[in-house]
Amino acid sequence: MTSQTIFANAKVVLPNEVVTGSVCITDDQITSIDSGASVPAGAIDCEGDYLCPGLIELHTDNLERHMMPRPKVDWPHDAAIVAHDAELAGVGITTVFDAIRVGSIVDDTPSRFPRYARNLASEIENMRRHGALRISHHLHLRAEVCSETLPEELAEFGPDDRVGIVSLMDHTPGQRQFRNMAQFEAYVRGKRGLSAEEFEAHVIRLTDLRARLGDAHETATVAATERLGATLASHDDTTPDQVAASAGHGVHVAEFPTTMDAAEACREKGIGIIMGAPNLVRGGSHSGNVAAKTLAEKNLLDILSSDYVPAALLKGAVQLGALWGDMARGLATVTANPAAGVELHDRGRIAPGLRADLTRFRVVGEAPIVRGVWSNGRRVS
Repeated sequence: MTSQTIFANAKVVLPNEVVTGSVCITDDQITSIDSGASVPAGAIDCEGDYLCPGLIELHTDNLERHMMPRPKVDWPHDAAIVAHDAELAGVGITTVFDAIRVGSIVDDTPSRFPRYARNLASEIENMRRHGALRISHHLHLRAEVCSETLPEELAEFGPDDRVGIVSLMDHTPGQRQFRNMAQFEAYVRGKRGLSAEEFEAHVIRLTDLRARLGDAHETATVAATERLGATLASHDDTTPDQVAASAGHGVHVAEFPTTMDAAEACREKGIGIIMGAPNLVRGGSHSGNVAAKTLAEKNLLDILSSDYVPAALLKGAVQLGALWGDMARGLATVTANPAAGVELHDRGRIAPGLRADLTRFRVVGEAPIVRGVWSNGRRVS
């Protein structure tokens, strides 16, 4: 039986403007948009709230936080997946690319990173197949070139695994995000509890792996991305030369370029620029890299990612709307632009025929307050 819902008296966020009007959805699709503040009988009165497309998150480590809520505490994965899903729905996100590391170090050393990607991906799919998830989940494989097992882990994934993004990760000490070795040492030793001697051995181990296997791992990652039909992303590009190498690999979007030079090189190469919403909200990078606000002021920011704070996604987009004096443009960084960046053509905009993914919110002070979320026509928060 057909179900119809009308959202009336809303500030409807269209691709290039915000208009007062109403949106009608029928079952799981948007069917019409009308102007005016009238509220027909039976419609949802949005009371002047914003109504925007459901937010699209391309890179979040939030699931891993639920899987390990404290150091060395492993939480049951089914419970972690459901809690992660509910948290994202609650902050207006209706499509997520869950970031999962592929590429492990399996020997018993301080550098050890155990394998987990294939099993976790299967667990997410099982929950999705059983209707346990509120929003649309896809995979983002974070391909760590500084590892032992990357090619064989990539080979465990196929076209049916909903892999939408593969990103080239290179965490070799002394470059990219961690070119400042003092900051890298503080981060690693604080997170993993390593002694000074263990940290030194960790650096030597990673540097050796990159020298021996890094180039082959990059080649394997590019080939796997093509086989999976996914979007290839770079990560933490710092120099124009690194951006040129990314462009040569066929990178379509750049996650978190760390310098102005790298961001400008991305723009010259036609590579979309993703920055972290927490960087924007906090007013700067916690790693000492270029500030997202600085790039936004130079028109060098296309897409926001919540990274490690899901609620930052909507808040960051609203901040950009205020910075640019254009709320539609600000919200496009978390809706239309990420959808285009990964070629999801059925969502990210309020337009007839697209998925009924919608987020209703109002702004109190500088804080966006989510008042309702619909994913594929079903209310999920």
